[in-house]
Amino acid sequence: MKDDHAWIPDRTDLDWIESLAVEPNEALRAIETAAEPDGIPIVSRDAGRVLQVLAGDRKRIVEVGTAIGYSTSWMALGQPEGGTIVTIDPDTSRTDTARRFWRQAGIPDEQITVVSRPALEAFERGEPALAGPFDLAFIDALKPEYGRYLEALIPRLAPNALVVADNVLWSGRASGSRPADPDDRNTAAIRAFDTALLADKRFHATMLPVGDGLLIATYRG
Repeated sequence: MKDDHAWIPDRTDLDWIESLAVEPNEALRAIETAAEPDGIPIVSRDAGRVLQVLAGDRKRIVEVGTAIGYSTSWMALGQPEGGTIVTIDPDTSRTDTARRFWRQAGIPDEQITVVSRPALEAFERGEPALAGPFDLAFIDALKPEYGRYLEALIPRLAPNALVVADNVLWSGRASGSRPADPDDRNTAAIRAFDTALLADKRFHATMLPVGDGLLIATYRG
């Protein structure tokens, strides 16, 4: 088994992987273009591809944090026929934009339901669309709330459901490879979330150095 700790993938490796991948469709590229000028947070393209693969056999998906629908699109395009996604975001201007992109991608309206409330409020109020059970949950919203999202989601997960969270490396600040302000609540929250979930015996979990870091966990139910 090759195990060369002196080597880590660099830009050449990442560009080579990208060169082999199928080009995203026009709607996905349009979202990338729309997000950049206003700094709208979307997952990296390679993280999107991972989400598409993970969604391949997941018929009921819940997403915390929609923005303009980029990660939602990747998952919807990867889902099996008859799959559905419930995505939560209180910013209706962004989710209305997302709906236009989903239609451009050929995703049927009925495949994606938007819950237009702050996520914790929606969970607490028992929003019917969030009843579950879900077989994939994707978390990518307010970092200090990650742990509370997870606890709200657990009763709504099917056995062997996947939980995926974005930004778990936080551009190196979670591990300390890049400095973080000691008072930065986002960094502290991400570190606490990563540490807690990887030690949580309800899950088998790992982190992938894809994009800004993806944590992937299987709920043992």
